[in-house]
Amino acid sequence: MRAAVLHEIGQDKLEVLDDVEATSFGPGRVKIRVRATGLCHSDLSAMSGVLPQPGPFVPGHEGAGEILEVGEGVTNVKPGDRVVVCWLPACNACPACKRGQTELCLAGFMNAGTPNFKRPGGDVFGMAGTGTFTEEVVVDAGCAVPIPDDVPFDIAALIGCGVTTGLGAALNTADVEAGSSVAVIGCGGVGISAIQGARLRGAAEIVAVDPVASRRESALKFGATRAVSPDELPDAKQTLTAGEGFDYVFEVVGKSATARTAYENTRRGGTLVVVGAGAMDDFLQLSMFELFFDEKRILPSMYGGGDVMRSYERTIALWRAGRIDLEGLITHRVPLSDINEALDQMRTGVALRTCIEI
Repeated sequence: MRAAVLHEIGQDKLEVLDDVEATSFGPGRVKIRVRATGLCHSDLSAMSGVLPQPGPFVPGHEGAGEILEVGEGVTNVKPGDRVVVCWLPACNACPACKRGQTELCLAGFMNAGTPNFKRPGGDVFGMAGTGTFTEEVVVDAGCAVPIPDDVPFDIAALIGCGVTTGLGAALNTADVEAGSSVAVIGCGGVGISAIQGARLRGAAEIVAVDPVASRRESALKFGATRAVSPDELPDAKQTLTAGEGFDYVFEVVGKSATARTAYENTRRGGTLVVVGAGAMDDFLQLSMFELFFDEKRILPSMYGGGDVMRSYERTIALWRAGRIDLEGLITHRVPLSDINEALDQMRTGVALRTCIEI
């Protein structure tokens, strides 16, 4: 079958090959025919080595398709079912799951170090234990979440990561209050979803911050009340908050420099939500005095900071009701053969979300 493969970490191009085989099918596993997958910035981070990922590997973790085959003991899905790929499934048995923090379950990561593809030249890993830039993928049954028939594959793919992460950051992690002021730094697909979440919660001011003009324009269409470049953020802070800072600031870039900017633009007693996935050697520096004196809450948000299954259901309900726009997030559609063009669009900030149609 066809799949896009990164041969070595640090390379910026993928090779679309037709000699890749999905492996490790067996008890408790399912085989999925991937129909659509989103290109997330985390894919680029895994390719560059910012996020740890063994190689060679098939990128992609934001996919949807239909079940081809189920292994022994699988009861949650059957052949023909439409599913979204969940790259961080809950085991419902570990301490985190028992506490109700299923987004912190590490069971899904246990498979990340096991190859789930192979080629004549050797084994190939899948990103985060999945790998959706391919025609077929084998994953644990818990990674295959059934979706209603009225949810298109491209919309379902977005729900698998970016939308769940951004909406959840606003609704679950921050629990944005009505009438509050919000700034979102980084307005790709995840940032736009955070903006939509803040709008749903009734935030009075939502400032979108991004260096790319087209993204700022898009943010206004999705609910931002103002869109500024990073250089214009100080003026927005002064104009809208009299210099005090915003009630909530979302960092959706994954860099210590932008996290520091987010901290400085959060009011005393306000909330900084760290959504971006950054590098293990990129450290955020804060003084012990400012931590004590400013009393700002710093809340990391992993996969939307809530129960993933409930988040999927909520997102579908909001989409059906017309309360959130998911179709508008998909600004580019390309076949798998044009994956490198899509990567370039993501790097330059042209695309909010690119749908790879497989």
